[in-house]
Amino acid sequence: MGQTEKNWPLSAVLLAGAGISVGLIGLYFLLLRPVLLPEDIRFMSLSEAQLESVRPQMEGWLSLVFQVMGGYVLATGVLTVTLALTAFREHDRGAGIGALAGGISSIGLMTVVNFSIGSDFKWILLTAGLLWASSLIAFWLERRRMVDLP
Repeated sequence: MGQTEKNWPLSAVLLAGAGISVGLIGLYFLLLRPVLLPEDIRFMSLSEAQLESVRPQMEGWLSLVFQVMGGYVLATGVLTVTLALTAFREHDRGAGIGALAGGISSIGLMTVVNFSIGSDFKWILLTAGLLWASSLIAFWLERRRMVDLP
């Protein structure tokens, strides 16, 4: 194994990429996401009159919710990149378990929910989730190979 490959295993590169993609999702929620998307209105099945009667309160509340959510999603991305560049890169078992739990509870759950509601963004989220899952598969394969070495 070359020095570059040893320093930057595929698993760490993939997890860093997943972390960057999750961080970008967080930035989207913080900076770009409209309060109500067409898919939100479809999911609520409200008439235009019903929606207009609650829109001002809903928009004020949801803008705060999405700011908080965006911050947490961005933080998840930043922490994932940090993990990828440190203990995960060294194939620490605890880092692999943490990346698994973090992936399931963050991008994994977000992807499942977005498929269940028929979100317009479900395929983008699935791509980020598959990137995360690929990093974990590579991690455990690389780790097993390291243990098998004399």
